[in-house]
Amino acid sequence: MPNPAPTASFRTITPGTLKGPEWHQFMLGAVAPRPIAFVSTIDREGNVNLSPFSFFNVFSSNPATLIFSPANRVRDNTQKHTLYNVRDEVPECVINICDYPLVEQMSLASTEYERSVNEFRKAGLTELKSDVVRPPRVAECPVSFECVVEQVIAIGNEHGGGNLVVCRVVQSHFREDILLPGNAGVDPHKFDAVARLGGDWYSRVIPESLFEVPKPNRNKGIGIDQLPEHIRNSDVLTGNNLGRLGNIEQQALPSPEAVAAFRDEPLVAYTLNKYCDNPAEQRQQLMLLGQKLLEEGRVEEAWKVMLLAAE
Repeated sequence: MPNPAPTASFRTITPGTLKGPEWHQFMLGAVAPRPIAFVSTIDREGNVNLSPFSFFNVFSSNPATLIFSPANRVRDNTQKHTLYNVRDEVPECVINICDYPLVEQMSLASTEYERSVNEFRKAGLTELKSDVVRPPRVAECPVSFECVVEQVIAIGNEHGGGNLVVCRVVQSHFREDILLPGNAGVDPHKFDAVARLGGDWYSRVIPESLFEVPKPNRNKGIGIDQLPEHIRNSDVLTGNNLGRLGNIEQQALPSPEAVAAFRDEPLVAYTLNKYCDNPAEQRQQLMLLGQKLLEEGRVEEAWKVMLLAAE
């Protein structure tokens, strides 16, 4: 379906006008899915803590920098043991990345146990000695980043206030079975990644949910504003369709001769002949055919069909 009209109804909310827990749910429900940092830390006595945080992401690859935020509890403004450990005790941590088979154990580790309780044991997970830092890795996790904590930045003292823990990666570990050949990175078809949404909801990255979008920085696309009017204003094409069409370079557009030759393609010829007495329906059917080709990744052919629809 085409994108909703710009006149769609919106609810406008100014931060501070709702109760803290209510606003919290709006933000977490909308900024999703969020990757999850499963963070292991220790205090000066060597007591281990393990807890997940979905205020988390990668912010630089050189230097390798991850940031997570153990926010003050919305309920009572108390702070989490992880924050005490990295800020006041030992400024090191391991940011472990979970996959789907571990999601229930990871969730269990978020229980607010007393500070002396080791969540590795509660969640039935295995401590694995790190190479560089003092906190242990989670042996069951497919990825782990050993980090030193370079800064802790408080960005709010009230309920829900964040505490940005800026972590520099000093060692990393990737389970071999999730990797692409060579140094091409992680295979998303094998990782089985999970992410956090609002409330009790999570999402799972499975092969059926994966799709590719060609990066615009590989070329200089003409942009949606340069699409022919009948394409730009189509009631058939979605915003995604228009974006893919607008990502073509000017010199890659099919020539008039190539467009004319495409009239002889069997399905195109059938459509042209079947609806020759109804130009409006002919154009509609050609646009639908072009959309199908586009969604199959056959961008050049889609362009030819849609340009024929203008004739």
